[in-house]
Amino acid sequence: MSPVELDFDSCYRAASARDARFDGRFYTAVTTTRIYCRPICPARTPASRNVRFYRHAASAEAAGFRPCKRCRPELSPGDPGWDVRGDLVGRALRLIDDGAADDSGVGGLARRLHITERHLHRLFVAELGVGPLAVARTKRLLLAKQLLTETALPVTDVAFAAGFGSVRQFNATMRETYGFTPSELRATARGAREVGGTAGMRLRLHRREPYDVGSIFSFLASRAIPGLEVASPASYSRSVPGGTITLTPVDGYIALDVLVDDTRQLARIVARARRLLDLDADPEAISEALSLTSLAPLVAARPGLRVPGTFDGFEIAVRAVVGQQISVAGARTLLGRIVARVGHRSETPSPAVPLLADAASEEAPHKRELPVVNLLEPTGPQPDGGLIYLFPTAAELAEADLSGIGLTNRRVATLRELAQRVADGEIDLDGGQEPGHAVAELLKVPGIGPWTASYVALRALRDPDAWPHGDLVLKQRMAALGIPDDHIERWRPWRAYAALHLWSS
Repeated sequence: MSPVELDFDSCYRAASARDARFDGRFYTAVTTTRIYCRPICPARTPASRNVRFYRHAASAEAAGFRPCKRCRPELSPGDPGWDVRGDLVGRALRLIDDGAADDSGVGGLARRLHITERHLHRLFVAELGVGPLAVARTKRLLLAKQLLTETALPVTDVAFAAGFGSVRQFNATMRETYGFTPSELRATARGAREVGGTAGMRLRLHRREPYDVGSIFSFLASRAIPGLEVASPASYSRSVPGGTITLTPVDGYIALDVLVDDTRQLARIVARARRLLDLDADPEAISEALSLTSLAPLVAARPGLRVPGTFDGFEIAVRAVVGQQISVAGARTLLGRIVARVGHRSETPSPAVPLLADAASEEAPHKRELPVVNLLEPTGPQPDGGLIYLFPTAAELAEADLSGIGLTNRRVATLRELAQRVADGEIDLDGGQEPGHAVAELLKVPGIGPWTASYVALRALRDPDAWPHGDLVLKQRMAALGIPDDHIERWRPWRAYAALHLWSS
């Protein structure tokens, strides 16, 4: 199989310099060793005649190369090019990361994207040189390799956590692809982390530097829903089906602690945690583009600022609707009541964790009547709370009784209509629909206007160019900085990051 076309000279220079900016953008395969590496691999740079370059790890493995044990390709941050693409291949790759192919096969993945399986395969081969099945298999193998190396999870649990149907299939696939069995890899791994219980584990989620840890964790802390999340500027925890997760910033990466009763959801947890913290963004490209505009002083003040994502797209849409015209403190209270009434109790509640929050900012800053404050910095304490509930599904919320919890009748009607359309599949907020189509469908819901739809696009649909239309705070910040409205167009295609810089200025 021929490698997908890349500029050979540029890739070779980047690999020779071990340039971290290219980590995750391509992989270096060495024909003499049959091993593929990250561009930052500390091993001696091979002669150019012995090198091939591939855009995706699956392409390298399909060509017969196995991953380097030294630089560990499974730790690469995601390719920022795929992270921001809203086309079919970009959405399909994110859905594969989310476990869609493991749950329903490639046929189910194609149906989710409303295309045929044959057309999906054709698109993947044209872009990556391999089909979606090969990409899904490589994702499983690399996750399994990370679990075997970094955790003490039994091999049987690793097999199911990575998405394999049986231990026998796992052993055979790893031996066929990598040349060693899971047990042989585990025997050579150093420092596997012992954790309490067979389902508890810690994984490293690598990121691109610079990364503004304080801003994104403070943003999440100020909006943490009581009973569902607990957070501070230094950590974030939430309930997930069958357990809990905690994200903690560490030098060079984010530590993901997972405690679940079913490890088969681990791939989905990892993918959604990465999206929540915007770990696959390219801060150099974003800063370079915005630094050439009127935002240059703000970019210099907050290098590595990220756009907070979400663990669940429907959840963000509900947050945006509930947060219209009220403060974040008020929105958190109402969301906590919704979760307590409609959400299921978590199967593994955790002890309370201290929570810092911003009591003066809000989910919908464009409707604010409060004094202007920094949306990303905590200004007061939130009540302590535990991880007690799961956020309700769209089907559950569509049938729920939301009377008597402080919501207006109009807001209840909007939430029910939104939930019903998501439950019926008309709106897909987790990657299946093209972002523009999803926004158009959101705008058909009575009570959802351009600001709300844009906010959902910014956080849930991962649209880097989403701009919260009509946001009063953005207008105030731009006026205070002397930035005219026509500069908004100059910030394309990174207007979502421009909005975060203005909100945090």
